[in-house]
Amino acid sequence: MPAHPFSRKTMMSEASNWWNPASHADRRPMLLARGRIKAAVRAWFEGQGFVEVETACLQVSPGNETHLHAFKTELIGTGLERRELYLHTSPEFAMKKLLAAGEEKLFTFAPVFRNRESGALHAPEFTMLEWYRTGAPYEALWEDCAQILKIAAEHTQHRKWTFRGRTCNAFENPERINVDNAFANIAGVDLAETYTTMGCDTVKLAGNARRAGISSGMDDSWGDLFSRILTEKIEAKLGLDQPTILDHYPSILSSLARRVNGWSKHAERFELYCCGIELANGFGELTEPLQQRARLEEEMEMKQRIYGERYPIDEDFLAALAYMPPASGCALGFDRLVMLATGAERINQVIWTPMSEESK
Repeated sequence: MPAHPFSRKTMMSEASNWWNPASHADRRPMLLARGRIKAAVRAWFEGQGFVEVETACLQVSPGNETHLHAFKTELIGTGLERRELYLHTSPEFAMKKLLAAGEEKLFTFAPVFRNRESGALHAPEFTMLEWYRTGAPYEALWEDCAQILKIAAEHTQHRKWTFRGRTCNAFENPERINVDNAFANIAGVDLAETYTTMGCDTVKLAGNARRAGISSGMDDSWGDLFSRILTEKIEAKLGLDQPTILDHYPSILSSLARRVNGWSKHAERFELYCCGIELANGFGELTEPLQQRARLEEEMEMKQRIYGERYPIDEDFLAALAYMPPASGCALGFDRLVMLATGAERINQVIWTPMSEESK
């Protein structure tokens, strides 16, 4: 196995006081690698006929997922009129509007903003690599993901990635695992038996979770239990030796994705894992405006119940869906990709100017 291209000192750098010359010198090799990876990924997309776009960060809606939290700001006009706006949590709505406008293959490196997120794998501002293919099945995105992993590995000369003792060969083709099978075989939880004709059986999933050693609370939703089982029992075992595509997510947790075969309990949604870390989230995109409105409103009702707040729905986005062609899209955490490719231990080590609070 070839030596890691970055020194042990560099790998251990915490990015504390990142502007300090010694700290910057430790991080600089990884930051330069970030630039090489970005340039190579950009060249690969352009070679595939994609157009790079830049989406506005200020939006009327930051996105409508229950557990994502946005930064809110205020637009003040020349007449001192005021209007609430948000920093987007994803460029998704804007990119889909561009698909409706007639673009066919798009990608972006977008700065995105998420509140209440901090840690080794999370930063309140980070870079999302997002791309869309019109007329393509969502399985086509799996090959895109595999190519991006190989590009990152090639440009750091580091094929075997390691994070907290878990290793993944970025050059291996991804394995595909069905979500229901992952819950059954890895966590010992029968997820499929909790699907009902009316939705999902929270009580039954709570019982299955307790038998697997996962605690549950009176206010837990089916989605809360799903996420807890995935986090505590499954994720650390995904993307070991080779990348993992975790496929066929439950429709109830996939508000922006088409359902498999139209009316299935499963959606055309997958997540990509390496070394137990989720790197990407991809969909066969839902393009039916009425269905999309209902799903977004349902997400916001749940957000109101849990957090006591809700975000506006982007009416312009829903109007654009009527013009949007069938498409598949994927969002990949670019900073996490660079982390794994360089051997960094914290996301702030591969961000040029991390927030000071996140460096401590």
